[in-house]
Amino acid sequence: QVQLVESGGGLVQAGGSLSLSCAASGRTFSNPTMGWFRQAPGKEREFVAGLTWRGSSILYADSVKGRFTISRDNAKVTVYLQMNALKPEDTAVYYCASSYTPVVLTSRATWNYWGQGTQVTVSS
Repeated sequence: QVQLVESGGGLVQAGGSLSLSCAASGRTFSNPTMGWFRQAPGKEREFVAGLTWRGSSILYADSVKGRFTISRDNAKVTVYLQMNALKPEDTAVYYCASSYTPVVLTSRATWNYWGQGTQVTVSS
């Protein structure tokens, strides 16, 4: 079983920045695609960003493109999400996810493991 543990959430004012981390442990599988989703109150969980093992494929949701940056450290099996120019509408619980699929797909059904989530709150 794979465990994903997120950290780095918190409260920030609009225009500020936060950095999230997600460390994988347990029976990690080879070359996982890793990514981030988020879920705001009363809304569906949505794709935010993802990247493949070698970083050859990176995908962002249109709503965060140009403001968020995803990266990974394969030696540490850790994925990061740097969030800049945050907006109140970015407020959500952010979930780390990993996938056997060697491409980045936005559908929740294609991701195999999930973290417990970390709250990000952006005040106006």
